[in-house]
Amino acid sequence: MKGKLRWVIVSLVALATIINYIDRGALAVLWPEISADLGMTKTDYAIIINVFTFAYAFGQTLFGKIFDWIGTRLGFVLAIGVWSVATMLHAAANSLLAFSIFRGLLGVSEAGNWPGATKANAEWFPIKERALAQGIFNSGAAIGGIISAPIVGLLFIWFSSWQATFITIGVLGLLWLVPWLVVYKSGPKTHPWLDEAEREYILTGQRNEETHQAAEYAPTSREILSRKESWGVIMASFFLDPIWWLFVGWLPLYLNETYGFGVAEIAKYAAVPYVGAMFGAWFGGLLAQNRIKAGWSVDKTRKFVIGLGGLIMLVCLLLTIKASTPLTAVLLMAAILFGFQTAVGNIQTLPSDFYSGESVGSLAGFAGTAAKLAVVLLNFMIPVITVNSYAPAFAVGAGLAIMTVLSVLILCPKIQPLSGKN
Repeated sequence: MKGKLRWVIVSLVALATIINYIDRGALAVLWPEISADLGMTKTDYAIIINVFTFAYAFGQTLFGKIFDWIGTRLGFVLAIGVWSVATMLHAAANSLLAFSIFRGLLGVSEAGNWPGATKANAEWFPIKERALAQGIFNSGAAIGGIISAPIVGLLFIWFSSWQATFITIGVLGLLWLVPWLVVYKSGPKTHPWLDEAEREYILTGQRNEETHQAAEYAPTSREILSRKESWGVIMASFFLDPIWWLFVGWLPLYLNETYGFGVAEIAKYAAVPYVGAMFGAWFGGLLAQNRIKAGWSVDKTRKFVIGLGGLIMLVCLLLTIKASTPLTAVLLMAAILFGFQTAVGNIQTLPSDFYSGESVGSLAGFAGTAAKLAVVLLNFMIPVITVNSYAPAFAVGAGLAIMTVLSVLILCPKIQPLSGKN
């Protein structure tokens, strides 16, 4: 009977992701109080979130390398330790410059969560379970999106202080370090708590089931970037990620400007799309696992699930253009984020499908940087194209869904472990 330690590991990473989203979401929820208290404007807010996004883009590559250098255990300690302190430092901010500095520090460190999760997945899960494990991890982002506004709002009501709220949510991350350091003693090859049946199951399952060979190709960054498959991962991430951030960054403003919602109504409706995201994360992982167990190749499975997610996003983004009520809009957005999470978990497993060892975190970091640079471009575009309505933004999202799927289909002709060039 196999043990379950690998599921404990991925659950801790999912919990870190929930905390990640609570910390990053606090600024948007508290902004009405901050802006009133400090006399800051919507333009100030846009500057601050773009500083965060630029830093987040840089942090993806930086922490991809850091995780490869110091390992998964210490990589998460560094990332969540820094982002928790950065969150608490928001309490001391009293100007655009101060918020930008602390937000930049938060962005760099929070970025580490994603290449770290990809690396933990590659280390702890056999190929056939990786999409499900990534789905569980990604569901942390959805759950964080669901509970962030209520938790931050309740803490603000309790303390009547946005400064105290930032400090309290920052402490959550530091508390997470305790179970992480206790449980994550090492990787599966040497972990003292891992029974031999589970250890063998993990390590044997990391061999490609079609070639019966271990994926041990771990090239340098230069060689990674010379492979078209790597660019398939990078470009798919570049096109896909702005769809998620269209809602993370702009949903409250959409509800306010389109339907005249205030803070209380936004808090009630804004969580709905993330419920769809949560179910999509689980669905995409379970569907991939089911198809591989049914005998489908990894290549066919990944492309089918990514294509299905892309189709769901495309249809629902186009329907959202004509949404006539706020309930219809947020339900369609739930379907969009369901499709997003169906696709993204399988895209995020691609680095470990192609490479092994140190290269997994590096490629995940490159893809994450490209994705966040795309988000920066989106953030600059949104105020320009949404002067009269948000329809152009949803049309752009539909185009991005198409390009995501094409990136994988064209640049990743065969999803399987790569080998060195001859």
